[in-house]
Amino acid sequence: MYYINWDQVHSRLDFIPAIQQVCETIIESPNQGNLSATEHFAQERALHLAIETVTDVGSLLIDGFIMRDASSYEDIIEILKGEQVFSEDIAFILLELVRLRRPLVQEYMDLERKGVHPLLPKIRETLPSFTESVKAFIKKELKQE
Repeated sequence: MYYINWDQVHSRLDFIPAIQQVCETIIESPNQGNLSATEHFAQERALHLAIETVTDVGSLLIDGFIMRDASSYEDIIEILKGEQVFSEDIAFILLELVRLRRPLVQEYMDLERKGVHPLLPKIRETLPSFTESVKAFIKKELKQE
């Protein structure tokens, strides 16, 4: 029998539209090529929150469905891809995303801050698919119990 902490999964999935909204605001900024410091920081925070949200949900699924333990942020995505929680296309973008964690969290002072980050539009489009894939996976797995 599986134990899924629905409250934690749903609270994180419910947060995704807020991340998408920030992505949308930055992408549609009239200053795209010359973002202000505030816009750059908002962009970086949106990317960071997307990483944390995806990996938190991933960890909850790994724990709840008793999958193998992850050894890194990238491994969380690889495990979920292997368990067919989401498609290869989603996994590819999420792997790109989690690889940004170290620069965003530890090397933030050296980040290149020029225009809209190339992952921002991809994340805006991928996060809803991630949410739907996670919900479909949970529903499918719980029906098999």
